[in-house]
Amino acid sequence: MSKISRDSDVVELSDPPFFAYGEKVRAKRTIRNDGTYAGKEIGDILAKKGEEGYVVSIGTFLQQFYIYGIEFVDSGNRVGMKRKELEPVNVRDEADELPLPGMH
Repeated sequence: MSKISRDSDVVELSDPPFFAYGEKVRAKRTIRNDGTYAGKEIGDILAKKGEEGYVVSIGTFLQQFYIYGIEFVDSGNRVGMKRKELEPVNVRDEADELPLPGMH
């Protein structure tokens, strides 16, 4: 029986999402199909380390993490990824953080 791996006591959902819709991001590591990506074989590469894409959706997982749907430009794949697997392409500081829609 497999055990779900949780990242310690981190609960990202107590804060707003780190990335915003439309933000350009980069994969920090190569992402392979774990069997949840339809139309690809298990183990197929979905996004290469360094590949850039855009946040097209923001969901949650295990009532603990944000999952960012990233549309990768080179591969054309849309992959769900955690914050720790991504980095912003454009460096930003706290003052540059994008507000959530409807918030000022």
